[in-house]
Amino acid sequence: MRKSLPMTALLALAMLAGEALAETRVAVSMTAFDNPFLTIIRDAIGAEADRAGDIEVVFEDAQLDVARQLDQVNNFIADGYDAMVVNPVDGNATTAITQAATAAGIPLVYVNHPPGDVDRLPEGVSFVGSNEVDSGTMQTQQVCELLGGKGNVLVMMGPLENHAAIIRTKDIHDVIATSGCSGMTVVEEQTANWSRAEAQDLMTNWLTAGVQFDAVIANNDEMAIGAILAMKAAGTSMEDVVVAGIDATPDGLAALASGDLDVTVYQNAAKQGQVALQTAVSMAGGTPAERNIWIPFEPVTRENMAEYR
Repeated sequence: MRKSLPMTALLALAMLAGEALAETRVAVSMTAFDNPFLTIIRDAIGAEADRAGDIEVVFEDAQLDVARQLDQVNNFIADGYDAMVVNPVDGNATTAITQAATAAGIPLVYVNHPPGDVDRLPEGVSFVGSNEVDSGTMQTQQVCELLGGKGNVLVMMGPLENHAAIIRTKDIHDVIATSGCSGMTVVEEQTANWSRAEAQDLMTNWLTAGVQFDAVIANNDEMAIGAILAMKAAGTSMEDVVVAGIDATPDGLAALASGDLDVTVYQNAAKQGQVALQTAVSMAGGTPAERNIWIPFEPVTRENMAEYR
């Protein structure tokens, strides 16, 4: 004879099955796993999923490859994930990602690096990040104040196609064009691709060429630290030059505390990751989200850095 489970047991199994089905599955594609700032975002997404307790998150590394990232998104769709979070490799190459997500009816949240059409995102697509107009502006205004409005400036840029790098660099020039900072002159400007190692090599080349400068303004802390390492190796006195970065990463704050870095701007990476996952889960549950969700930048100097360490 077949044995039947008691009704109470059947109800318990049904409840467990319902709980399993209620779990929200979110797939995340990151530009690169080896970027310190993006690691903070990734860790925050994972921590928020752990805190919520009913969210399954998987991460994929796009390895700075646009085509790889699109393949990852298509695989997420094929695997039936409830929502996706994408940190774009190239904001101008996100149209195919957006179209694939909307065609499949899967909520999509871009994080940190905005898509090219950030102001015209379709229903079911959102962006969580910080307004880059504030970052480079805050950074350069602080440098201008420290230089007394005049001096030669070296600029280290992120990838040339990167939205944040483009806007941050434009911010530098916009501030220098103002009356109080017009005595500042950009004497060299090149990309170091967010990389500490590339920035160290670039700074070494400038030093070897005998370029005269009073400040280094880098689009992120990693490049600022690379410039510092090159200058210290060459025997440059850090008291004679102003160095500025952006992001207020742990290494950036350590450089600020040691006196090597003079200015950084806090971009709340952890908050971006947390809010990106919350938004994706909310959208998966049927709640509409704002097209753009802004996490404010905050200027950091030696006077207030204790608040950010």
